[in-house]
Amino acid sequence: MGLYNNRIVVKVGTSTLTNDAGKSDLRTTDRLVCVLSDIQNMGYEVVLVSSGAIAVGRNKLNMTSKPDSMRMKQAAAAVGQCELMHIYDDMFSKYSITVAQILLTKTIVQNPERRQHVQNTIERLLQLGVIPILNENDTVAIDELELEIGENDSLSAVIATVADADLLVILSDIDGLFSADPRVHQDAEVVPL
Repeated sequence: MGLYNNRIVVKVGTSTLTNDAGKSDLRTTDRLVCVLSDIQNMGYEVVLVSSGAIAVGRNKLNMTSKPDSMRMKQAAAAVGQCELMHIYDDMFSKYSITVAQILLTKTIVQNPERRQHVQNTIERLLQLGVIPILNENDTVAIDELELEIGENDSLSAVIATVADADLLVILSDIDGLFSADPRVHQDAEVVPL
């Protein structure tokens, strides 16, 4: 582990990475990268769970609206994941930090042997000073795409456990943990503890 024996998982949502028009918010992304780089340079180990592939892919494909079919979501995710990693790689390299990509599905983290492989990979990357960037593999994990309930929030909690993290920080436009998606369920309540 790092100098302070602290490992931090940070989850960033699509709404944080995009502006009101749905375009990539490069200024906010650069600030995020700068802060995460500073945290790593202080001796902490950083794991990033990042949403945003579909939105970034939609922009790269010049789509004027959100994709409505599963095939278009998968295609946008495939294009967007490349672009998203390009953005991260470019921005982190300005701070002399190497990043790596790990794409996951529920079935991977639920399988003990595969989960161990993910854990080993994260551990080795952190030992090398690399920031692992994880995302749901939206091109094959269609059950998560169909649910559209912020599955990367759940994924980040799983990754915090897999990575034996000391802290999980979720950057979101939702003001807390709710009993249900407050955008869909008006009776959703904040879970205080």
